[in-house]
Amino acid sequence: MAFAAVTTEPLDKQLPMPFHPPLATPQQKKRLPAGRPREWYVSHNRRLKAMRLAIALLDSGVYQPSSAGNHKIRTTAERLGIHPPSDTTCRMVRALIRYGR
Repeated sequence: MAFAAVTTEPLDKQLPMPFHPPLATPQQKKRLPAGRPREWYVSHNRRLKAMRLAIALLDSGVYQPSSAGNHKIRTTAERLGIHPPSDTTCRMVRALIRYGR
């Protein structure tokens, strides 16, 4: 009866891991224009946060708004180092996922 011998290459001769480019560094923050009402700044920052979270969820494989619950959105924010979003921001994230298709 013949037996096949299984051999493995030493680790130093194996192919290197695939190259992953480094993550992009955050851009310099610009000051927002003065003279606008406070509500404008609040809604502007809310939209920016919702877009960042929606992009991160889409990158992680969440394509349906029904699978993006508040808990999943808040854990994604924690993973990104963003303050936990409010219920309003979570609704905005789901709307961006829904209408961005």
